Amino acid sequence: MRPIGIGLAVALMLAAFSPAVVMAPAFAASKPAKTTIDPEAHKKGMAVAADLVSGSGIDCQVADARLIGENTDPKTKVKTSFVELACANAEGFVVSKTSAGAYSAFSCIETAEPLPDGKPNTLLCMLPGNADPKAGLSPIMARTGFDCAIDKVRPIGHTTVNVYYEIACANGAGYVLQTSSPPRADKPVEATPCAAYPAENNLSCKLSDRATQLAVADKLMASFGKPCTVKDRRFVGMSPKHEVLYEVSCQEGKGYVLVQAQNGSLAQGVDCVNSDLCELTDARTAKTEQAALYTSLAKKAGFNCDVSKYAPFPPNAQNQDVVELVCSNRPDGAVGVFGTKPGDTTIYDCAHSELARYRCSLTDAAASYPKLTEELKSLGKGSCVVSKARTVGVTADTPPRGFIEVACADGLQGFMIEYSVNPITPKTTVVCSQAGGIAGGCKLPGNTGKS
Repeated sequence: MRPIGIGLAVALMLAAFSPAVVMAPAFAASKPAKTTIDPEAHKKGMAVAADLVSGSGIDCQVADARLIGENTDPKTKVKTSFVELACANAEGFVVSKTSAGAYSAFSCIETAEPLPDGKPNTLLCMLPGNADPKAGLSPIMARTGFDCAIDKVRPIGHTTVNVYYEIACANGAGYVLQTSSPPRADKPVEATPCAAYPAENNLSCKLSDRATQLAVADKLMASFGKPCTVKDRRFVGMSPKHEVLYEVSCQEGKGYVLVQAQNGSLAQGVDCVNSDLCELTDARTAKTEQAALYTSLAKKAGFNCDVSKYAPFPPNAQNQDVVELVCSNRPDGAVGVFGTKPGDTTIYDCAHSELARYRCSLTDAAASYPKLTEELKSLGKGSCVVSKARTVGVTADTPPRGFIEVACADGLQGFMIEYSVNPITPKTTVVCSQAGGIAGGCKLPGNTGKS
């Protein structure tokens, strides 16, 4: 199994995000903010709304507007006006414009935050269309591909190019959402699980604690179906397909890398003995112990193999471990299918494993030829010492039949060996000159053109 690739986006963002986040400026009002909308403020806001949308670059189909107020810098004499905009099917904004023609925009989520002294922000959005500021982020969050019905939102801050929000989902998941600045539905957007950020990072999540952020690993482990009392867990990273990877270690000594699909389900689980991504599990010790376990299981199933090396196949449809075994006490290897119940083990030696759709790659193919030679003898063809073999395939009959073509060391024509498949047992042979009706006949050198 190939190691799972980890994207570098998370690590790069953690290392490179150094600019201080900038929160929305406070507008110094001389009077407390009104809770009702002044019709004149509404009229003035609507009059300049189109200009503010265009100048600030926000993604907003204006549904409502109000002039919040104006402020003049006593030093520079630059006058700034502030307008709240409610947008159809999008989050609302507070947009400012200076007398010098400079625009800036902050989402209503950002202006909802209290000032550093704890007092309400005088740029707090009040239009009815902005009553639930987080609702406007839902279409943007949906573009990340993650399954998240937004429950809570916390503004983290923004730079000149990006705005960052913490998103808490109804299903318990949490993300740091990175949008353009100002947020636009037609610009790139990224979401990273809260578990990616340590508490001391300026992008860390505050709406949930570390245990909650990592609890998803326990749920994934439960759905994986492997015996494991979770001891510890950690965030590993994200794959190029935006899957999320977690590692869990088990009280029983094993460990796994669990791959979460964007819809929240388990996409894949990998034993730490087959992955170089694990840190919570001693992989070297685990591999030694696993080899000993496979040795014991193989011998109990009747295949005398002291396992010196092994390589996994993807789990089968029954979620069983499927592993190619290399033996130190014999030249031929096998593929073992190991279930979760005692005695639930099937061994396919490398001579026949392809009939079960598993190809051995760690063992020299010639090491399995003596087994085929013995089968020919049992079928009355003792003069052929197998020098080459080819798995032809399995039929779609009920019950299915399997075929392996063999060539003989004496140069005479070889045979097609027919097998029953469950279990794999030799049934009969067909000489190659008469096997033309079996998947196009014999193909091995020495078996074609002979009668």
